[in-house]
Amino acid sequence: MNLSANTRQAIAIAVIAVIVAVVLSVMFLGEPGSSASGETAAHGGHEEAGHEEAARGPHGGRLLENDHFALELTLFEQGVPPEYHVYAYADGEPLDPDNVDLTITLDRLGGRQDRISFKPFEEYLRGQQTIVEPHSFDVTVEASYAGQDYRWQFDNHEGRTRIPEAMAELSGITTETAGPQTLERVVTLHGRVQVDPDRLSQLRARFPGVVQSIERNLGARVKQGETLAVIQSNESLQNYALKAPIDGVIIKRNLQIGQATGEAVLFVIADLSQVWVELDVFGRDTEQVEVGQNVHVANLEGYQHEGVIDWISPLAEHASQSVRARIVLDNPDGRLRPGQFVHGDVVVEQVKVPLAVRHSAIQRFRDFKVVFARFDDTYEVRMLELGRRDGQWVEVLGGLEPGTPYVTQNSYLIKADIQKSGAKHAH
Repeated sequence: MNLSANTRQAIAIAVIAVIVAVVLSVMFLGEPGSSASGETAAHGGHEEAGHEEAARGPHGGRLLENDHFALELTLFEQGVPPEYHVYAYADGEPLDPDNVDLTITLDRLGGRQDRISFKPFEEYLRGQQTIVEPHSFDVTVEASYAGQDYRWQFDNHEGRTRIPEAMAELSGITTETAGPQTLERVVTLHGRVQVDPDRLSQLRARFPGVVQSIERNLGARVKQGETLAVIQSNESLQNYALKAPIDGVIIKRNLQIGQATGEAVLFVIADLSQVWVELDVFGRDTEQVEVGQNVHVANLEGYQHEGVIDWISPLAEHASQSVRARIVLDNPDGRLRPGQFVHGDVVVEQVKVPLAVRHSAIQRFRDFKVVFARFDDTYEVRMLELGRRDGQWVEVLGGLEPGTPYVTQNSYLIKADIQKSGAKHAH
């Protein structure tokens, strides 16, 4: 079978892509049932498949024992925000919670430390602070009973994984620092690219005559003063040059050698280094769209440009009853072509918010919308409370500290690595 060079190249690229994908899968995701993080998963209510479960007490909580004294830690979240309920035992028998002093310290990634105090409530000690998500921390339990002090430490990690920096870079995982942003409310309008009339030139013969030669053709870029054609005058029988009055592109040519010239337009030259975009404004949008507003312009090819409305027509189009809004755009690469359809997102309102993240960063994790925060080579889920949004940013009302680096591209790889470990959230 004879294959073209392009076909052979495409097959080779596809094979290489498959090999790279397999290698990255093994390097990054590991074998089924393993974790790229190498860390233990949740304890004290957050267990991981294949991990040895901690001892449990009568209420299903994690059991901490030392000699004849024991504590059972439960994280209660039925109908209330999550809070610790701790049951105390001596020689296996329930203790009066009034006889126990208890403090639990939670050390989280990023340096945050939650110190939980407790008060007796019915038959248990009730934590006086909500345990915010994620329930991922290193736990220190300090208790006093009958003149004796007790201390336990264990880790309770969930939604966390470790990826070396080189592997993260190879996988295309990128981060940004969360902080304040300006959200935009936009009105989307449609229109077309137009030639700036002041940058359009129509050339006619200065004197009636006969075309002797044509120096430049349709589509050619020309400079001001460059000869386009040579014409012999009927009166003097002398040749004279028809020269370009502006820099631009020949967009129309209407002459042939030997042709007699008259009043007809012979060349049309357009300078397309700057163009107009005229957008149609309908109905209620006319009350919001104003001169001076910023506009994000995009054509059907996805090319984007930023501009400002510099003029709004005082007249309505008869057929459509729309009003024209004009944006003047630089077009050095010529990607905006006259006659081309475009749409423009007109920024009609800007709102500054203290904290926002990119749409591209957000993933769904359990029942939450989350981003993945980065701490050196460790990544951990952050459950978000979200507010207003625009086309690029989402306001964060809670769940993420300002100044935290978070994954903005390929965050699904972090999610996949965490879920692959088989971690589950249960109390």
